[in-house]
Amino acid sequence: MKDKKFDIIIIGGGPAGLTAGLYIARAKVKVLVLNEGISGGQMVLTHEIANYPGINTISGFMLSRNMQKQAESFGCIVKSNIKITSFNLEGKVKTITVNEKEVFEAKAVIIATGGKSRKLNIEGENEFTGKGISYCATCDGDFFQDKEIIVVGGGNSALEEAVALTQYAKKVTIVHQFDHFQGFKHAIETAKNHKKIDFILEAEIVGFYGSKSLEEVKIKDLNTSKEFTKKIDGVFIFIGYVPQTIPFKNIIKLSKRGEIIADKNMATNISGVFVAGDCREKNIRQITTAVSDGTISALKAIEYIQSK
Repeated sequence: MKDKKFDIIIIGGGPAGLTAGLYIARAKVKVLVLNEGISGGQMVLTHEIANYPGINTISGFMLSRNMQKQAESFGCIVKSNIKITSFNLEGKVKTITVNEKEVFEAKAVIIATGGKSRKLNIEGENEFTGKGISYCATCDGDFFQDKEIIVVGGGNSALEEAVALTQYAKKVTIVHQFDHFQGFKHAIETAKNHKKIDFILEAEIVGFYGSKSLEEVKIKDLNTSKEFTKKIDGVFIFIGYVPQTIPFKNIIKLSKRGEIIADKNMATNISGVFVAGDCREKNIRQITTAVSDGTISALKAIEYIQSK
């Protein structure tokens, strides 16, 4: 790219970043999206999305592609599969270096680097993600109508999502490493008293297997070290969430969980730096909430540069 100067640069090309790019480009403001992976972020991992308003069912890949095309149609430039090697966000002019050689400048920056669900990092997990393995009950629960599924985890998220999944699945089995849970008393009691929920405690999944989609898991008993297989239609993993904010930890104020802290206008503690999406401190993480963040951050970033 010959032109390296922009009004606003967005770091991250998931739904929050692409929405911000769309709004900024439509306002005739010069904008660049820098994305270290492929466009779409976590959304790409979702096999089918059925809860995005106005769209019945669509793959995460196609929704990502549509979002990017729409943003680009208004003049947003999207640069993907790059590596951000350094940046300076604290001056009036922000600079971001890509692949150690290209330096881009902007008056404002929106951080939309997203996050990712913590993985088990075991055999078959990557292969069957989106093909039987999910990290989002709200996104994928209804695809397991009358199926048997496993929920992995022992905190509030795992317990609450297990209960939520019973409205779809005919049976839910919670697999947890310990003999006790880390959730609130109410969440624990609700799960334990639910007739559709069973438990395999002091155990962990050590492998996922199948042909075109997930068909069975291998489970290890942590007391005896014995392993056994279990036929299953799907597995939901809720063992934590990792915001993609490590590069900003000594610059921008982060929560104890590593999320970027912002006000209602998506403004961070650094003037001219905004945040949107799953890397922000928040309770609900959905495509729709990321899109909302992207809209607000875009309009406030435009307001910021026009006031200078």
